[in-house]
Amino acid sequence: MATSGTPTPAPARRRRGGRLFAGIAIGVVVLAAVAGTVTAITMARAGGDASSRSSLSTGAAPAAVSTPTSSPTPTPTPTPLTPEEQLLATSADPAACAVSFAGDGVTDAPQLQTQGALYTGLPIPSRDGLVFAGWYATPADAAALAIPGRVNGSELVACTDRRITLNAAWVSPAQNAAEDARIPILMYHQFTAKPEGESGWLRGNYAYIGDFDAHMNHIATGGFYLPTWDELSAFIDGRLYLPNHSVIVTDDDADQTWFDLAAPVVSTYKVLATSFMITAYRQDPPPNPYVLRRSHTHDMHQAGDNGKGRMVNWTPDQIAADLEASAAVLGVKEVVAYPYGHYNDTAKQGVAQAGFEMARTIEPGYVTIGTDKLALPVQRVNYGMGLDALVGLIG
Repeated sequence: MATSGTPTPAPARRRRGGRLFAGIAIGVVVLAAVAGTVTAITMARAGGDASSRSSLSTGAAPAAVSTPTSSPTPTPTPTPLTPEEQLLATSADPAACAVSFAGDGVTDAPQLQTQGALYTGLPIPSRDGLVFAGWYATPADAAALAIPGRVNGSELVACTDRRITLNAAWVSPAQNAAEDARIPILMYHQFTAKPEGESGWLRGNYAYIGDFDAHMNHIATGGFYLPTWDELSAFIDGRLYLPNHSVIVTDDDADQTWFDLAAPVVSTYKVLATSFMITAYRQDPPPNPYVLRRSHTHDMHQAGDNGKGRMVNWTPDQIAADLEASAAVLGVKEVVAYPYGHYNDTAKQGVAQAGFEMARTIEPGYVTIGTDKLALPVQRVNYGMGLDALVGLIG
């Protein structure tokens, strides 16, 4: 019988060691099983498929799981610029204005104009079987041929957000002929502040400025249309409708009294006027936006050998050279006023050779469809012609 302190026999120790080893082995198996289960659950939650689970059972490496990626944001395509925006992008002038044209049969591209300046070079479109009747502020004005709404080079450009649209109107050739428009070109010369007028042989040339003021007021408030020279040319050709209530204001010689007395009146009433300037004598800039400078020749406003003007004494080449010199000063050709009103076929040849389209005489009359463009008639305004006299001339 064993006593306390007596060593345990070797077989007994082996049995206890065997039980301990078996317990450890069972624990390892259990832990391995648990670990496998956890791994399988984790793989299943990660979206592993049947082949992934199979690889776990065979000890193969699990298949890689792809991670979704977001698509890159596409670069937005810029909105193309409109023709008006493209036009404005070419100018750094803050007063630049893109003028668009609308209406049946209109294909004209937008134009760049300058706010605060007169419209220049507005198109005169053509259309088979119809006559162009002008540009208007609104479609309603165009439909009614409303003179107050008609827009041309007698008006200053005024835009909203640097843009404006003008609307076309058309009439039939029969309507154009039925209007039977007779366009007066008023011809003034010098001006005086004396109600009694000036003395001397040129007394008739001096319009009293009080009468001139009344004339311009009547034109400005009486609903008159003020054609430009290119419009008058198209009207003569039958390509443009002008209302009978139209008038053109001109002054000959660009006398100092024109600048001192008459030009301020023109500006007050905003009436388009043409100053025919002898460029050898003076080359003043326009006194205000409503004054157009046109040629009264460069140096032909003096008598030739036979007592008549150089215009009827010089050769076509000489006349053309003089007019070219005048145009170089003024920056425009378009129309010339014959000095003293003298002209003949030679003069007309020289005018055309220089590239001028029209010439104004001093012969009384009205411009109508078919008028000779190199012999435009006028309505002369003399001293003493008050408002009633003007109404008798232009209505």
